[in-house]
Amino acid sequence: MKKELLFDGNEKQVYATENPDLVIFRYKDVTVAYNNVKRARFPGKGILDNKISAILLDYLNCNGVETHFVGLLGDREQLCRKIEIIPLEVVFHNRMAGTLASKLGVPDGFKPGNIIVDLCYNNEELGDPLVNQDQAVALNLATYKELEEMFSIARRAGTLLTRLFHKAGIELVDAKLEFGRAADTGAIIISDEISPDTCRLWDEETGERLDKDCFRLDLCDVTEAYAKVLDKLNSITVK
Repeated sequence: MKKELLFDGNEKQVYATENPDLVIFRYKDVTVAYNNVKRARFPGKGILDNKISAILLDYLNCNGVETHFVGLLGDREQLCRKIEIIPLEVVFHNRMAGTLASKLGVPDGFKPGNIIVDLCYNNEELGDPLVNQDQAVALNLATYKELEEMFSIARRAGTLLTRLFHKAGIELVDAKLEFGRAADTGAIIISDEISPDTCRLWDEETGERLDKDCFRLDLCDVTEAYAKVLDKLNSITVK
């Protein structure tokens, strides 16, 4: 049963339940970019985010990568394990795109010979800056052991998601993963959503952007792009 509102964010809400170790995520139709500088509402977008994230998180759970996802509750809601937030983002890059490409002076979409994994401080007021492991520990955001585990999980999750999206005819360019300490076990697990809001996704045949860049760069309708992602994922066996 849904109880009090615990968090009201830009794109989703989190509610308490009767079980202290479980919460309900409710997805909104709002989209924000550039640290909330750009903002708009797209009817039905929250439903698409919820369903796509449920598929991806369940896929990771089924393949040995622990996440907060428990199950879908409806078009906009999912039941999740409660976590203590670790205010860091681990970003998995198969290609250099967006800010990373600009910063390093390479063409957007440059494909290196290796996989890049970045660590960012999840702090909107500071612009979510890149940090190294020593800085993260100095700020008491995580321990070295936790960071090692987060990087290991991110690489495993990135590999699995890359394989899944390829099966659906989509290239995973990059993915932002967030983590928390599970309230029930204390384990480090993937938290928050995995969706076109947190990944760059390109159609393998056409190169069409199927992610939040549609909104960031005014390329196409967000709901149409996200619906294509959901359709492609639904067309394959996800396990």
